[in-house]
Amino acid sequence: MITFIVALLCLIGGYFIYGKYVERVFSPDSHRKTPALTKADGVDFMPLPTWKIFMIQFLNIAGLGPIFGAIMGAKFGTSSYLWIVFGSIFAGATHDYLSGMLSVRNNGESLPELIGKYLGLTTKQVMRGFTVLLMILVGAVFVAGPAELLAKLTPEHLNLTFWASIVFIYYILATLLPIDKIIGNIYPLFAAALLFMAVGILVMLLWHHPDLPEITGWGSLKNTYPGGIPIFPMMFVSIACGAISGFHATQSPLMARCIKNEKYGRPVFYGAMITEGIVALIWAAAATYFFHNNGMEENNAAVIVDSITKEWLGAIGGFLAILGVIAAPITSGDTAFRSARLIVADFLHIDQKPVLKRLLISIPLFIIGFFILQMNFSILWRYFAWCNQTLSVFTLWAVTVYLARARKNYWITLIPALFMTSVCSTYICIAPEGFSLPAEIAYGIGIASTLTGAIWFILWYRKQHFTYEKI
Repeated sequence: MITFIVALLCLIGGYFIYGKYVERVFSPDSHRKTPALTKADGVDFMPLPTWKIFMIQFLNIAGLGPIFGAIMGAKFGTSSYLWIVFGSIFAGATHDYLSGMLSVRNNGESLPELIGKYLGLTTKQVMRGFTVLLMILVGAVFVAGPAELLAKLTPEHLNLTFWASIVFIYYILATLLPIDKIIGNIYPLFAAALLFMAVGILVMLLWHHPDLPEITGWGSLKNTYPGGIPIFPMMFVSIACGAISGFHATQSPLMARCIKNEKYGRPVFYGAMITEGIVALIWAAAATYFFHNNGMEENNAAVIVDSITKEWLGAIGGFLAILGVIAAPITSGDTAFRSARLIVADFLHIDQKPVLKRLLISIPLFIIGFFILQMNFSILWRYFAWCNQTLSVFTLWAVTVYLARARKNYWITLIPALFMTSVCSTYICIAPEGFSLPAEIAYGIGIASTLTGAIWFILWYRKQHFTYEKI
């Protein structure tokens, strides 16, 4: 338990220490008007209370990631703790804060527009299609999981198809209606349920004080995953939302259009990611306890969640916990479709105030999402996971270019950008759903890709004749 407690304290300290430093690097301007005030349209651009924005942002980025991802990541052993802590502080929260604040500074622009501004027109065009595809994948993934769980908890005639249809109807309403109607009202309640679940598990961990493995040296970081699946790069893709996730940067512009003052960026963007890291750490520890008592054979994270919550939180606590597991992915899926609508609208310059124009964009997105939903869930999840982390690579590189142009400390994103470049390039080469290459070749390609990225940045940087960029 000592390792777990130290890791928890590191995450909290990271918000106050490193988060403050990242904020100082960006230099928010509390006197500058935000898009919520300058572009208010009553639909997407709308000032909301900061506490509500935090809760919405947290629920937007949470989904199944910090729970299911952390549970599966815990199979790799105590190294999962290190990735959650260092990934959240130095990569994920930094990625979320800077991408969110860049959106605030650029009139609430969506992620592809921001990436294009700093990485070029060609990259922007690719990212438009790639990001919309990822958003639809997220929507489809986060229909299947909750619908399957609801089907198991309800009478037989309320099957998977029924619940998937109900979720899709909700998605349509949440995507089309003004942000304060559904998202602004129910998200804080669902976020509270998710936080209650995490706090409840944390209290039980501290109360029962189970014998969890400790980090005592290099040898204690051994890989415990059955079958010897390598920690690198597999664990760094499995634990995505609990450490770093490109999906987060697609959600930040939603809140960038609602934040009332730049000074609230750190608690909203950096703080939500650290909170998610804490949730992931709690579930990684709880899953370690489960695997210690039940073996490593269970691969269904929903079963593990159900077992842990019922054992530690009782019937009522278990119900609230399951509610959180159901609500979190649904509320990430609906904002994924909302983000996709806004990305397409930004690209085509379609005003989103008239509801018919919102329908014009949304209906094709939902049709595509329905057909993608017919894919096998496990395959769907793997492609989503890789696309998700790949998007974080492009976001980190775009922010690095911004920081370099602005003569700010670009190392805070350059190092994570290089690391995630190696993770994603190696994963797609070695994974069964990728090219299934031998490990030696996959690692070689990963190293080559990382070196290429580093050399590209050095050559680009040396060619620049910088003038201070203030945006």
